[in-house]
Amino acid sequence: MRTLMRRTAIETLYRKPNTSKPASGHKVYPYLLRGLAVTRPNQAWAMDITYIPMARGFVYLAAVVDWFSRRVLNWRVSITMDTSFCIESLEEEIEKHGRPEIFNNG
Repeated sequence: MRTLMRRTAIETLYRKPNTSKPASGHKVYPYLLRGLAVTRPNQAWAMDITYIPMARGFVYLAAVVDWFSRRVLNWRVSITMDTSFCIESLEEEIEKHGRPEIFNNG
């Protein structure tokens, strides 16, 4: 459906969130996984947030991924972009598996 919409230049009517622009003064951290050979579990985890459009607004999905297995270790959804649901997801996974050597927040 998305491909067809792109080809015909049709856009959805719901508003799109503006989540990619950092706030002024926001520190930009280096991408720690570039060029790194990930060779074992718990060596490198990453976390990212995406939005899912709904009839009235958005639902936000945060996922913690182990880069070695590409497995989603934990995920949470929220109706706000409050950081607590991300932190809870990460803390729960650290309790289960311990801390990774590298944590990259995508």
